[in-house]
Amino acid sequence: MSKGLLFSIEEFALNDGPGIRTTVFLKGCPLRCAWCHNPEGWLPEPQLMRKKERTETCGFEMEASDLAARLLRDRDLFAQSGGGVTFTGGEPLMQGPFLLETMALLQDVHTAVETCGHAPEPLFRQVAEAAGLILFDIKLADPGLHRRWTGVDNVLILRNLAALKACGTPFVARVPLIPGVNDSVENMRATASLLEDAPSLQRVELLRYHKTAGAKYPMLGLDYRPGFDTEALPQVHDCFTEKGMKLLIL
Repeated sequence: MSKGLLFSIEEFALNDGPGIRTTVFLKGCPLRCAWCHNPEGWLPEPQLMRKKERTETCGFEMEASDLAARLLRDRDLFAQSGGGVTFTGGEPLMQGPFLLETMALLQDVHTAVETCGHAPEPLFRQVAEAAGLILFDIKLADPGLHRRWTGVDNVLILRNLAALKACGTPFVARVPLIPGVNDSVENMRATASLLEDAPSLQRVELLRYHKTAGAKYPMLGLDYRPGFDTEALPQVHDCFTEKGMKLLIL
């Protein structure tokens, strides 16, 4: 049995896939998005977080079998609500063997994986084929701007998006709306073009930026300097429904 490093398990989640779900947060992420609201998920190791007058360790190990056993306690609830388990992070594919092992143990439970898509192609295909749903985060269509705002370009991400479109696994495209970064009509049109010809695309979700995104940074000894106007309201451009895609703004 492999071990994984988690930083949270949240029950009764309603926006991480269909039905009532339990969301599992895995540590470690290859991106450094300027707007990230879970910086405690960046490093693949435990970290100290200072909360008011106490200090806590963020990150705990679990074996795949122990995590699966805990999740399966809610099997009946998942079945009644059409829900299941969602793995996110961080980037869950950074712990690929643990993720796949845990998913295999969740027999008859719907599993979803939220991913930025920056992962080795063979691993990505394996996870996409094992999951019931992929929540695929698309930050920016332009490779240069993607590198500027996330720390990596999107060449590998776009290759994995193409593989996802081809494999047939149902997926939701999630686009964070960041004011002055990716909320232009040009980026939305380019993003819509990337999602064309994808029969398994269920919908596009535009996620509004929350001003509280920087709240956790001081707890980790970090400064939150995102490089964009956090007080500005992001623009909403619907370039998706005209291409026949269902759109949801959260």
